[in-house]
Amino acid sequence: MSERVPILIDTDLGSDIDDALALAYLLKQPRCELVGITTVSGAVDERAAIAEIVCHAFGRNDVPIHTGLSDTLADGPGQPRVPHYAAVKHLPHRKTYPNDAVDFLRKTIRSRPGEIVLLSIGPFSNMAVLLALDPEIPSLLKGFISMAGSFFRGNEAEWNCLCDPEATIATLKRTHRHTLVGLDVTIPCSMPPAEVRAKFSKPPLDVLLLMAEKWFEGADRVTFHDPLAAALIFRPELCELASGRVQGLPGGHTVLKDDPAIPHHVAKHVDVQAFFTEYFRVVEG
Repeated sequence: MSERVPILIDTDLGSDIDDALALAYLLKQPRCELVGITTVSGAVDERAAIAEIVCHAFGRNDVPIHTGLSDTLADGPGQPRVPHYAAVKHLPHRKTYPNDAVDFLRKTIRSRPGEIVLLSIGPFSNMAVLLALDPEIPSLLKGFISMAGSFFRGNEAEWNCLCDPEATIATLKRTHRHTLVGLDVTIPCSMPPAEVRAKFSKPPLDVLLLMAEKWFEGADRVTFHDPLAAALIFRPELCELASGRVQGLPGGHTVLKDDPAIPHHVAKHVDVQAFFTEYFRVVEG
């Protein structure tokens, strides 16, 4: 087995089903050393509860879970509600969690310089504050990967960036060696309800199906946005990347500019079949 990768994940679990799917992948990935989960946006305790419930379902009671910022930095819409919590709130979990996500991230990264990959799959609120308080953080990471942005589908704003536009702008200004997996690349990685129900019917994956059924009340597909970003940590060949400088714009828009001095990387194409093969090889293994 290749060397294990220590990972911190910052997530808005409970709004879309894909965060939980990404967490399941990391919990089952034998090369992942999941060193902590932080939650962001809205009812962060409910998001933390979902993280705990999923971890328990996969036999993990050792992963630290910390809550972060509930509000946006400025005028973004944010995400006050956590609709998927209703689907799993009957399962055992705590009611409160340490509300010190930014400090937890900072101390954990500084304790293992050059080792940790930071995976951001929610709005950038926690990330913006972390980088403002400790600008050296990007240089202390092994890698920084986000599901964020849209770069090749016209002037479309992706939800994580749209939720807290000021945090998006601030984070992108302060990062380097930052890989972004955008909406335009993740959209083809989707699955209809019947296939989701067949794939996630057995324990421990059935805890994900509880939330997926809630998702299907307003959607006709599951798109694996965040799992693709997670899988890219271990299988970088899944996506073809473009390089340059990613700039955040008002309204949550993002643009990739030609600038070799700022080594951001943006996914521009995905091998969809290879991704699904990788995802289910891991979660069913």
